Amino acid sequence: MVERRSPKPNAGGSSPSTPASIFPDDNAPGERESLVFGVILALLAGLPFLVATYPQLTDFPSHLARYHVMLESGNNAVLDRFYRFEWILAGNLGADLLMVPLGRIFGVELAARLIGLMIPMLTGLGIVAVEWALRRRIGIGSVLAMTTIWSPAMGMGFYNWTLSLALALLAFALWVRLEDSQWRWQGRWMGRWAGRWIVFVPLGLVIWLCHVSGWGVLGVLVFGYAWHRRKGWRALLAPWPLFPPFALLLASGAGSGFSYGANPVGYKIGIWLKALRDQSMQLDLLTLAILVLIIVFAARRRKLDGRLGWAALALAILTIVIPRHLGGGDFADWRLIAVALMIGCLAIDWPLPRWAIVAAGALFLVRLGVTASAWHGQSQQLEQALEALDRLPRGARVAGAVAVPASQWGVEPLEHAPSYATVRRDALVNSHFAIPGVHMLQLREGGEDFTDPSQRILLSSGESVDLTSFEPARHADFLWYFGRTAPARLPVGARVMHRSPVSILVRLAKPADDR
Repeated sequence: MVERRSPKPNAGGSSPSTPASIFPDDNAPGERESLVFGVILALLAGLPFLVATYPQLTDFPSHLARYHVMLESGNNAVLDRFYRFEWILAGNLGADLLMVPLGRIFGVELAARLIGLMIPMLTGLGIVAVEWALRRRIGIGSVLAMTTIWSPAMGMGFYNWTLSLALALLAFALWVRLEDSQWRWQGRWMGRWAGRWIVFVPLGLVIWLCHVSGWGVLGVLVFGYAWHRRKGWRALLAPWPLFPPFALLLASGAGSGFSYGANPVGYKIGIWLKALRDQSMQLDLLTLAILVLIIVFAARRRKLDGRLGWAALALAILTIVIPRHLGGGDFADWRLIAVALMIGCLAIDWPLPRWAIVAAGALFLVRLGVTASAWHGQSQQLEQALEALDRLPRGARVAGAVAVPASQWGVEPLEHAPSYATVRRDALVNSHFAIPGVHMLQLREGGEDFTDPSQRILLSSGESVDLTSFEPARHADFLWYFGRTAPARLPVGARVMHRSPVSILVRLAKPADDR
């Protein structure tokens, strides 16, 4: 399946024994032209953040709330009454660490939005850097790989993970460049590995701190690169400069929370079908089919570069082997599927004419346009809903309720929207990530009824929303409902204070039961 490349490829980039291409490549773009095209596509990847006032990422509001509490801890008596924040040394801190300086300079909401804008662009630049380091040109592979940037993990707002992936791609490109560099220690005992040791021991720690999964992806990329060059047990030791974080993993007990969940076979099939789930089921499935077919066709034509092909295969296998829940995180397997597709696309080493590369870029731009358009409209709806915050007193106790149709394909950006009450009104809200022993943000009040995901109401087809006995409302003074369908019933005596097309804020009839 994976072609072993000749150390000295011919002008077309393939070995002389490679079958002739079915497309002429005499009209292929030049090095500089292809690089400019790739960089432009990479920078365009951040477009949704530029057209929407409020990023439409599922987890974004809860991340904002955590950052707000983190930066205000010890200086805000209202927040300190409701929450506590404790730093934990773990492989899941990327955006949190960035927010410490940026949040103080730009404010929480702008800083978090800037980080979000940076992540897809960095990911695109990482894709460009990898192919440029390997082939000194930007071709069909990296352009197709761009279509995987807006993956389910990006849409759900997994900031730390997606940041670590972007850094892992850039780090791997550096690894490849150092392979042929003339940087050497004075002395023969370390040879060419000296430069990598100096760079990648600290770099591996940084990527691990951002997110352990990005660090793992970098290790797989390095292993696949080494395996292609020399198959054998030594390939397992090739990523040795990245090994130090293993000690931190053992010390933190990161292997806890191991679970495949119910019906693992059906679940695994489902996440592969939703590998590129974003806004449109038809477009997402079509894109998945196109990428898989092109990768398979390229493999049959012996147009896959084994330096990346083996890593893509290993990542695809990992999506089946590893569980859904790992080390306190969810969707550990799902988030790797788009990465396997990304690396599989990057492995395509097939010089093609300009029109083919432009067509691949058009697929990326169509997906990006659909996402940006959806964000623009959804942001306007959220902006109307957030007008309710003017009716909330500072330090209010708010029970958030969000209806999420179980059969819905696209991501639901409203799922953690009640968390904006903490960001702007220092409110106690039940829609944060505050599970004891897992998250750095912890609740002082509210009890188990307020622990995420207590705001989520999964709806079956045709089911109505009944909030008369919504449990978190027992501990709150306000109920803030979000959903595309209006609730059929509200708590007895509730007084509506604000309505929007996707939300209702009500004052509950009696004070909270336990304060």
